[in-house]
Amino acid sequence: MNITYKNPGYIYSLDSILLFLTGDQTPFWSESIFHFYPQLDKQTLLSLNLSDKQKYINDVLKDAYECLRKEIDSKVICYNNHFQKHKCQIEEALSEAFNLDAASIFNNLTANITLNPISPRFLKEQSFDVFYMNSEKGALGLSLHEVIHYFWFYVWNHHFDDSYDEYETPSLKWILSEMVVETIMRDERLSSLNPYFPKENGGCVYPYFQNMIVNGSPILDTIDDLYRTYNITDFMEEAYAYCLNHEKEIRRHIEVSGNAF
Repeated sequence: MNITYKNPGYIYSLDSILLFLTGDQTPFWSESIFHFYPQLDKQTLLSLNLSDKQKYINDVLKDAYECLRKEIDSKVICYNNHFQKHKCQIEEALSEAFNLDAASIFNNLTANITLNPISPRFLKEQSFDVFYMNSEKGALGLSLHEVIHYFWFYVWNHHFDDSYDEYETPSLKWILSEMVVETIMRDERLSSLNPYFPKENGGCVYPYFQNMIVNGSPILDTIDDLYRTYNITDFMEEAYAYCLNHEKEIRRHIEVSGNAF
């Protein structure tokens, strides 16, 4: 398993930000953009069509990117060096968690360092985004979240023989994949590398999972208990069956939290 951090350039950053400003997302996804870039007028931007949004963001942020180019390039070196320092430790933990040889797969993962404070991941392309303002420790912590997704769906796909098209929001398979990140991350070999773990430090899963009570118990604790009871593929079956049985309750909690898809 290997991650290569790179600077994909300004246009990539612009397109990455636009993914979360189409008008279809809740404020949960877009508010961080306006927080980090107050020079973007929210009311003006959201009133525009897609092509005009692109032009507006370009006009506002292009100069900012030019000022940040050298910093982003320096982060490329910093992030790559920090990952390589801990690569073997990460591979050992993932090999044990997923019952495979982590060193033999996903050796071409790409982490694009962008202006986007949100970190989208693209399973088929084997790439994801990392916000340039992260320290090397923060970048690795976020990267571990994404890497767990790649391994999770690799094993899941081989076991269930379904489609990668079923692994995106708002699918229940996506919801489960987001919850299990904390369970896998509890391995000290991984949690020690993630400054956002545990939840008191911000957490490594979406906030609405951290206080989600299902069937009278915190769902993350239930998922963790199942993980420690079964092997990885049996765990996938049992955890997904549990989510199916409580799907309405799970989705209701997400909606009530104001983070509907």
